[in-house]
Amino acid sequence: MARYDFIAAYMLANRRNGTIYVGSTSDLVQRMEQHKFGKGAAFAAEHGCDRLVWYQRYESMEPALAHERRLKGWLRDWKIKLIEERNPDWRDLSLEPLF
Repeated sequence: MARYDFIAAYMLANRRNGTIYVGSTSDLVQRMEQHKFGKGAAFAAEHGCDRLVWYQRYESMEPALAHERRLKGWLRDWKIKLIEERNPDWRDLSLEPLF
């Protein structure tokens, strides 16, 4: 059952400028644990996308889902620009404090 602890839209990658996965969740901490163990989305697991490279927190799921849908419609270059505005080195943000 969702805990609604860390509602977010997010992007994962398998490496810098690699495959990008876009998602949203009611608990990003728990969802990242699933992705790290290959238990997240099939696409992310198949492509090795387990590096959290961008996220945006929300107070409720509706705007997080809406942002996910918008991001999925974006060109790849736009997604890369968004990632690199805050994370130019494509660090795994899930390994950092207060992610």
